[in-house]
Amino acid sequence: MDINTYIESGILELYVAGQLSEQENQEVYELLKKHPELLQEVLEIEAAVIKLTAAVSPHSIDFKSFKGKLGNTETKVKDLKPRKPSWISYTGWAASILLAGGLLWTYNNNEQLKSDIQIAEIENAYLEEELNSSKSDLANTKNILNSIRGKDVTVVPLGGQGDFASTYAKVYWNKEDNTIYLDMEGLPDAPAGKVYQVWSLKLNPLTPTSLGTVDGFNEDENKIFKIANNNESQAFGITLEPEGGSETPTMEQLHTLGVVPVTP
Repeated sequence: MDINTYIESGILELYVAGQLSEQENQEVYELLKKHPELLQEVLEIEAAVIKLTAAVSPHSIDFKSFKGKLGNTETKVKDLKPRKPSWISYTGWAASILLAGGLLWTYNNNEQLKSDIQIAEIENAYLEEELNSSKSDLANTKNILNSIRGKDVTVVPLGGQGDFASTYAKVYWNKEDNTIYLDMEGLPDAPAGKVYQVWSLKLNPLTPTSLGTVDGFNEDENKIFKIANNNESQAFGITLEPEGGSETPTMEQLHTLGVVPVTP
């Protein structure tokens, strides 16, 4: 008889659990008397079951009843008795295992639920932020539209110049509050190391006054910028300058230019 093969067959676990028939019980009992290795395996299985059950429900085990068996390393074969199928012991063992599995399942599901809640909270916060941003953008757009549609607003088209004939822009100048809204949709992205600079011009003699550089032009989606203008402007121009701007416009990089219409 191959002892290891018999042990690995699982029949000893069924014997401990009381799941064998009367005949099978008797056969295992006879083998335990002949083979000490099988007896030792049975004792180890019983000890493992006790530990498992105790871990799940420590009050359900009478440890005194097992103390002698677990502590006695010289268990004699003559003390063995054939086992009868014990549904009570089996169902108690199975219930303990099911309870342990149930607790583990509940724990895992609770952890998953916590994770799902955290993800939902993050998503809700993100959506709320997006909604607030959209509301802010909408309000900003309405303010811009109200500003450029005013009856006292002067519209100045800026046409492309020289090598940049395809470019264009438009100035909405409100002389009452000394501001302009500059629509630069018709200009390409500024190259690396360069920035657009806006100029207020007097034509006779030609006198340029910088209204500042348009920082963040490439990243801006609307391409509409609000700029202060306290000058008696007769024209507006946009040039491409090194980062930080220039004291005077680089005429070779004059992209757009437009003259302020003369009010009758």
